Amino acid sequence: MSDTNEYPAVVVVDGEMASHNWILEKEEMVLGRDDTCDMVIPMRQVSRQHVVFRRIGEDQYEVEDLGSKNGSWLNGNRFEGIREIHDGDEVHLALKVRLRFVGSGITAPVTGNIPDVIPSMGGKGRMKIDIESRQVFIGGLELDPPLSLPQYRLLELLYMNDGGVVSREDVVETVWPDAMGEGVSEQAIDALVRRLRDRLGEADPEVQYVVTVRGHGFRLENPS
Repeated sequence: MSDTNEYPAVVVVDGEMASHNWILEKEEMVLGRDDTCDMVIPMRQVSRQHVVFRRIGEDQYEVEDLGSKNGSWLNGNRFEGIREIHDGDEVHLALKVRLRFVGSGITAPVTGNIPDVIPSMGGKGRMKIDIESRQVFIGGLELDPPLSLPQYRLLELLYMNDGGVVSREDVVETVWPDAMGEGVSEQAIDALVRRLRDRLGEADPEVQYVVTVRGHGFRLENPS
């Protein structure tokens, strides 16, 4: 690759840093909130060194989660360790920052016509979430009044895991990121889950969206 525009890029899709981008000119580039990173996102939910983008061959790249506190998602699925990435793939950091990997550089527009709603269960679920506006839709109708911030954080965590089981530790890290040192009681977690179930049940009493997986945690049931 001889021209800067021929290098792939990482672009912030939405939020305060929307359209901000970095060219992957080096073999490895670390992204995090620390000033020493190659790509800096100054948000407390982002770990000091959150992920690294790495070239592994001619026009081949991978992303590695660096043991981040609040997690990383690739195309809506949480991952740990290394995943290969391709043009158009989206990497979500801590459920707060959405990035797009642009394999052909940034000579073409990359921020237009980007959907705000990330589909769950292949986009066929009755529930949809607009990540940027934090709006929740069930059966096409917006949940009103909106969820409280803890309720929304829990629901978004379950939603982004696409039916996978979320541990109680994951819930604490996402819902109460500043309380990790003090600890959060089992009763507080159960009370939050119960309140979220009640709110969703008011909108759709036919479905129990939040399912307890005994001994493991919780998962989202999102039928079509």
